[in-house]
Amino acid sequence: MPTPYMEAPKTRSALRLAAGRLVFGARRKLLWLGMRRSFARRFDAEPLPYLGYAHRTPLLRELKNADMWMQYNKITNLRLATARLDGLLLRPGEVFSYWKCIGRPSRRRGYVPGMMLVNGTVQPGVGGGLCQLSNLIFWMSAHTPLTVLERHRHGYDVFPDANRTQPFGSGATCFYPYGDLMLRNDTPDTWQLRVRVGETHLEGQWRVSAEPQYRYEVVERNHEMRGEPWGGFTRHNELYQQQLTPEGELLDERLLVRNDAVMMYSPFLES
Repeated sequence: MPTPYMEAPKTRSALRLAAGRLVFGARRKLLWLGMRRSFARRFDAEPLPYLGYAHRTPLLRELKNADMWMQYNKITNLRLATARLDGLLLRPGEVFSYWKCIGRPSRRRGYVPGMMLVNGTVQPGVGGGLCQLSNLIFWMSAHTPLTVLERHRHGYDVFPDANRTQPFGSGATCFYPYGDLMLRNDTPDTWQLRVRVGETHLEGQWRVSAEPQYRYEVVERNHEMRGEPWGGFTRHNELYQQQLTPEGELLDERLLVRNDAVMMYSPFLES
């Protein structure tokens, strides 16, 4: 089914943005309060015996209009955030909340200005770069039976697909406190999140207490780049999670996410 035409991006005043942050921030704190008994809290330094899924992403990439100093600062922010997540146990029925575990990324807690995407532009901001960690966790989780309760992506597609190894829209952006990544363990097994900043890559694993009986893959469908009536271009796709036997037999397939974004670059090659 074709995706309906998207409206042109709207520019909101600084006052409206500030009011929105207050309102949605307060709603998030109330949500956390109501779910406080559900959140995962326990850690274990020893890895669980079985590997559920592992992935890693490069710490440094040359991106247009993004100064490298912001990416070096991002590494500092990632070290602080991974220290709050590494070894977390997600027991049956428990919920993982990215921001509930990490907390506010403030200067007082050691966070520094890093790269952030704001309304389709690259800007420095305290705690910038933590989206790389939420992207990693979401992509790993998409290859497990964990249930995604909440996930967001940017409304803008900022960078072309240079050296892209994952489908468009396979990440999960984060903005404290109301743009969260939340997962629930609906399996009978305990899962463990392992994340670290290596020498060249951000590295992650989901480990599990019992040997996995299935494996999971993510496939892209209905990818489209389209001109809109207001003159810009948008990009769309759907990502599906496939459940397979160890031998590769397809058992089930379900829609994982549907992505729609305004493109900030021309989709056509220049002559």
